[in-house]
Amino acid sequence: MLAYGIVFGVAALVTFLLTPLVWRISIRIGAVVIPDERRIHLRPTPTLGGAAMLVALFAALGVAWFLPQFRPVFESSSEPLGVVLAASVIFAVGFLDDLREVSAPAKVAGQVLAASVLGLAGVTMFYFRVPFADFFVLSPDLGFLVTVIWVVAMANAVNLIDGLDGLATGVVAIAAGAIFLYAYRLSDVGLLSPDNVAPLVVAITCGLCVGFLPHNFHPAKVFMGDSGALLLGLLLAATTISVGGRTADQFSGQTFFFFAPLIIPFVILGVPFVDTALAIIRRARRRTALSQADKEHLHHRLMRQGHGPRRSVFILWAWTAILSGVVLLPTYTNQGNAVVPFAVFGLAIILYTLFHPGVHQTAQEVVEEEEEDLLVWPTPDPPAPARP
Repeated sequence: MLAYGIVFGVAALVTFLLTPLVWRISIRIGAVVIPDERRIHLRPTPTLGGAAMLVALFAALGVAWFLPQFRPVFESSSEPLGVVLAASVIFAVGFLDDLREVSAPAKVAGQVLAASVLGLAGVTMFYFRVPFADFFVLSPDLGFLVTVIWVVAMANAVNLIDGLDGLATGVVAIAAGAIFLYAYRLSDVGLLSPDNVAPLVVAITCGLCVGFLPHNFHPAKVFMGDSGALLLGLLLAATTISVGGRTADQFSGQTFFFFAPLIIPFVILGVPFVDTALAIIRRARRRTALSQADKEHLHHRLMRQGHGPRRSVFILWAWTAILSGVVLLPTYTNQGNAVVPFAVFGLAIILYTLFHPGVHQTAQEVVEEEEEDLLVWPTPDPPAPARP
């Protein structure tokens, strides 16, 4: 645990220290998001926060290289190198989109390229499990295809929820922490080999989010941009592939336990996956492009109910934590009854969301609250009227 704590701390500290520098560079090169009718923020905000995350990822992996606990990870496979190369490719795709908008087909092509690099380095699925059914052994070509689809789906799921200050950062941090605890548990019982790259990558991913969150929480000083969201999605995909798609053993016999390792990411990442599914269905019904942005995501609906940006973020963070707890508790306690408190807590969150006195607050009042909380972007004084 000490080794994981070191790489987590390096990732968090480097991200935290580099983000102000990225903030200044973003302003200098014009990588600033201007408020408009479909955005919630009220002031021009620098983006490209993903650059600090990428550098911190390299730094944390470099430190892990010198730690004896991670020697099997680096000596027995090319997967860490694959993670580095794939992360660089998908960051470049998001970076270009942050600077100048890239078409949806071009962006997906870049994501497929990054996923292909990851798969060629060995980060591929061997097994695919189905709830209430057995697992399927994937052939090498089919496993590669499923890996690419998984990476693209995960990257876009994280990108779609990056709509409120700190939302995606906090959700990914909670999810990464939960996946790490699950992977660490599997390692303890011998179901995860010592050379598996997943626990290391997910510990670093959690550190990246923790280091970036102080700069990204409402009112955000900087956004992670597509470069950061796609990067986090790829890291989560690599982790879940290495954990859920590599073992043929089921680690549980409890009634209320999760169905199989590969289903765990869907449960832990319930918020972004549900939001992604709703967005696809909504845009298909309207016959609009999947890449066309709107204000119908879960966090936008919470805002219209009267919840301010901070309260909306906390609600979705809490929901992610509940889902994570439902998955993890049976793993550590071997008791299905442990799920009951989280189910009650989940009901309380739903009731709070729907019936809190603030739900009847008007949209104008929400905007006024935002303006009071924000450090308003400085504007020059109006010119004095000319004398006659």
